[in-house]
Amino acid sequence: MSATRIAVLGAGSIGAYVGGALIAAGADVTLIGRARMCEQVALHGLTISDMDGRNSSLSAAQVHCGEDPAVLAGAALVLVTVKSADTEGVAHLLAQYAAPDALVVSLQNGIGNADVLRRALPGRTVLAGMVPFNVVQLPGSRFHRGTEGSLMVEASPALAPWLPMFEVAGLPLVQRTDFVAVQWGKLLMNLNNPVNALSGLPLKAQLSDRDYRRCLALLIDEALHALAAAGIAPAQIGKVPPTRLSRLMRLPNWLFTRVAASALRIDSEARSSMWEDLQAGRRTEIDYLNGAVVALAEKFGLDAPANRRIVALVHQAQQGKDGGIRSRDLLAALHA
Repeated sequence: MSATRIAVLGAGSIGAYVGGALIAAGADVTLIGRARMCEQVALHGLTISDMDGRNSSLSAAQVHCGEDPAVLAGAALVLVTVKSADTEGVAHLLAQYAAPDALVVSLQNGIGNADVLRRALPGRTVLAGMVPFNVVQLPGSRFHRGTEGSLMVEASPALAPWLPMFEVAGLPLVQRTDFVAVQWGKLLMNLNNPVNALSGLPLKAQLSDRDYRRCLALLIDEALHALAAAGIAPAQIGKVPPTRLSRLMRLPNWLFTRVAASALRIDSEARSSMWEDLQAGRRTEIDYLNGAVVALAEKFGLDAPANRRIVALVHQAQQGKDGGIRSRDLLAALHA
């Protein structure tokens, strides 16, 4: 096994961006993804860009992309970037193909994906990770990071050999010992994913509409209520403390623009991954995001009606119904 080979299992937007950044930094990386993605890379290569002006173009020859999970056997580090619904399936692939001493890091949305992997990989080192930034896939095999933030991973001595490479790639790993709090802090931010997806707008335009922000505030308030009942204090992921998020979202537009200018730095191309999924006709992660809030609330005898309703609306949109909902209509639906 190569001492430095990295496999990215799930070459979607996040996987392609992280893998591409590592390849551009000189890492030995193999992307494992669907045939459509690998065909696109073979045709166009891979370009990664960001809101700070980065633009790295990789030729098709520089990017190793395929569907065969057998390449996992040669990886010392496996980054899992599949959707939450696919975690169980890739856990079995890892058990079958990955080297027993390979480090496995889950860079997935939602709560509990690393636990699913650990159950399938007893005795192996599996760490939870968190990607705070948004990546949108653009024409020509370009993957663009449109928001800020640093990768966070459960603190472990096993990360030591990899820290310099991620630093060079512009993806410094921030190690955290409070990872449950980190995951819930990220999930609070992800509660905007369905609002953005149902709006049909870029993130910046959607967040400029107060009624869409008020929708997000409702979802956050319910999540914070459930978290308080569970005794979980979500970590601060961005520049705004979790307890202030909903208040910030409810501000009038003129004040929000002033207060949030530096706290919510987003470029005009950024969209949520859930919007991408709806456009592509793929299953979304709604049940693992807002659905997780509903489940946590029910566990403690509470209700989360706004989150429950937006889960239902996204399920309808997945069937090609009710896309592009106006902000006042979405707010009325969540208040109903």
